[in-house]
Amino acid sequence: MADKCDLCLLGLIILSSLLTGISGVKDHVFISSGGNVRLSCNNALSDCKSKTTWIYSNRFRHSGTVALIELGIKNKDTEKHERLSLKPDCSLNIKNVTEEDYGLYNCRQYVNGQKPGPDVSLHVLHVSVSPSSSSSSSSQTEISPGRSVTLSCQLYSYTGFSCDYWVRSGGVELLWVNQAGVDLKTDSRYQILSSSSSYPCIITLTTTLLNDDNNREWRCRLTHRNQLKTSVRYTVKYSGEKTLFPDRFVKTFTHWLYSF
Repeated sequence: MADKCDLCLLGLIILSSLLTGISGVKDHVFISSGGNVRLSCNNALSDCKSKTTWIYSNRFRHSGTVALIELGIKNKDTEKHERLSLKPDCSLNIKNVTEEDYGLYNCRQYVNGQKPGPDVSLHVLHVSVSPSSSSSSSSQTEISPGRSVTLSCQLYSYTGFSCDYWVRSGGVELLWVNQAGVDLKTDSRYQILSSSSSYPCIITLTTTLLNDDNNREWRCRLTHRNQLKTSVRYTVKYSGEKTLFPDRFVKTFTHWLYSF
C-alpha cells in the first residue's frame, strides 16, 4: 500500500512540474521571417543594462541553453549576435528574424539575487519556394508561365505540438489567401494541402502559372481565433529575368497571451 502511495505521489510531482513548465510561458510572439521583433523583459529596471541576461533555449536545435546577452554584454560566440540588441528598457531586439530563431527566450535580472522573468516563446512563420532557386539569391526563383510552383508555409514553434493541437486548443490557423483576402481553397486552380499531424505546422499552395499572373499576390496568413497575427506575402513578377519573390516587409506581428 505504501509503495502505491509513493507511486501516486511521484505521479503528482511529475504532473505538477509539467504544468509548471507549460504555464511558465506567459507570452507568445508570432513573427514572419525577415521581420524585426522586440521581446519584452517584464522585470525591467530603471538602469537595467548591466544587470540583465537574456537566455535562449530550443531543444530541437541545442542540447542546452545559450546566453545571448550576459549582464548587458552580447555573446559574440552565438550565430545571431550581430542581429541582437538590448534596448534601454532591457527588451531584446532581433533583426531580420529567420526560421531558426524560434524557441524560448528568458530575461533574467540580477539585483540582490537572480530574478528570472517568464519565458517568451517566439514562433516564426516562414515560406519557401519549390523548385528552389538556382540563382545566388535565396529569395528569388526563376519562373515562367506554364510552370508549376509550390509555396510551403511553415509555422516553427518551440512546443513541438502538431497542427491539430494548435487548431483544436489554440484556434490557430494557416491560410493561403489572395490579395483581397479570399481563401484560395475556393479557387479550383490552386491545390492547397495542410497536415493536421505534422511538425512544423505546414500548408502548401501549388499552381501552374498563367500569363496574367504578373503582379499577382498570394499571402500566407496566420490567424488566432479569426484575428490576423502575422503574414508573409509573395508576388509574381514577369520582367526581364522572371522571378517569384517574397515581400519581406509584411510585419504585422503581434504579441498575445497564451490563454489555453
